[in-house]
Amino acid sequence: MPAGLTTTREDLSAKDAARVKSVTAPTQDFSKPEPFELLPGGAATSKKRPNQDAFSQSSANITFEQEGTFKLGNGLFRKLWVSAPSSTQASDGLGPLFNARACQSCHLKDGRGHPPEGAADTTSMFFRLARTAETEEERQALTERKLLNFPDPVYGGQLQDLAVPGLAGEGKMTISYEEIPVTLGDGTVVSLRKPAYGVADLAYGPMHPGTTLSPRVTSAMIGLGLVEQIHPADILANADPDDANGDGISGKPNIVRDELSRELTLGRFGWKAQTPSIRQQSADAFAGDIGISTPEVPKSFGDCTEAQANCLAMPTGVQERLGDVEAPAPVMDLVTFYSQNLAVPARRDVGARQVLAGKKVFYDLGCASCHTPKFVTRRDTPDKAFSFQLIWPYSDFLLHDMGDGLADGQPVGDAAGNEWRTPPLWGIGLTKRVSGHTFFLHDGRARNLTEAILWHSGEAQKSRDRFAALDIADREALITFLESL
Repeated sequence: MPAGLTTTREDLSAKDAARVKSVTAPTQDFSKPEPFELLPGGAATSKKRPNQDAFSQSSANITFEQEGTFKLGNGLFRKLWVSAPSSTQASDGLGPLFNARACQSCHLKDGRGHPPEGAADTTSMFFRLARTAETEEERQALTERKLLNFPDPVYGGQLQDLAVPGLAGEGKMTISYEEIPVTLGDGTVVSLRKPAYGVADLAYGPMHPGTTLSPRVTSAMIGLGLVEQIHPADILANADPDDANGDGISGKPNIVRDELSRELTLGRFGWKAQTPSIRQQSADAFAGDIGISTPEVPKSFGDCTEAQANCLAMPTGVQERLGDVEAPAPVMDLVTFYSQNLAVPARRDVGARQVLAGKKVFYDLGCASCHTPKFVTRRDTPDKAFSFQLIWPYSDFLLHDMGDGLADGQPVGDAAGNEWRTPPLWGIGLTKRVSGHTFFLHDGRARNLTEAILWHSGEAQKSRDRFAALDIADREALITFLESL
């Protein structure tokens, strides 16, 4: 384990450590809600009415001054960038290649993205591009974690379908679906849609033959600051890469290199836990999604490669008076603060009989083995709003083999092509209300929670099969519980 990734909670006294162990222990009583279960984000939980803006509320325990900072960050999160040169010099620098003009375009209402459906566009879903190492030097770079994988030599690390005037977008995502019937234990037939992905209208020639396409929908933004303050020891305590306890669950961490400190640390954000911090994730999105340079990722040409000479010849939005990047440190400070403080909404109906029954089913099926219900954040947080909070993300933030059906074949650091980070479940029941759809999993193939569960395989095969064998009353109770999160 890298230095600095301790497996003990050095931030806690012995008394506090005992309290944390007690309060985060799995419940055995499903007759009533657990203490504080109503507040999944601890004191930061939003208690406002769960409407379409349910994911856009600020942490309930920040100061009045911080609320102003949050609103400024929100303005930048919604900001539409334009191509350079422009009279609006504080807003130019878009692209030259890009997927969206604003953070909010992908994370509409700060919620979950979706695959293109009918006339809908692909703004909230895109392809990650990567190939495997081909030389000993490249393999060594991966071993030393200098890189997570290798981009396509022509199209870079992400397929950008849009471009500034005078330049062609790289190509278009294509998707086709095959319907696969699945018969449950009580005879109910559920149809799963199996996607096939491709690219069309490639503007810069063929891709490398070894390049893989990994479709990704954008994730909901809630609770990120709390996740960032889960102590690494508590995440690593659940890791069992060799399945030493023989339960069939072998979660492992993705150890990545922090782009700022260059130290090895724990990845906890992204579909493959490839990113260690919210600031780094924001900088990567600025560069890859919008084509905007930041101090963390100073790429003013975004994802343009050396093979795209016309792209590299386009003007950038770098302004001498603002420094040598298009979104300088103050912009990153505000966007990062905003992203850290999008509150988790309060639970609904935690004491309802069917919700409690579904919670018991959740535990009985073994879902909690990966979707770890509770953590207590560290005491020594930079912002006291996140300090020592009991939170309920329902994720262990580790990588798990999800089987061949969900595999994208694209390794990312320690994550193999069939491994994914356990996604948090908090807020999942508000997806329809906030985002207007119920598409789940990394590529939105599941049209509802039942389909999402039935796609589980690999380490989750036993839990999936137990779910398929349930009678309709227990299945509906489980879904009702998930919808209360």
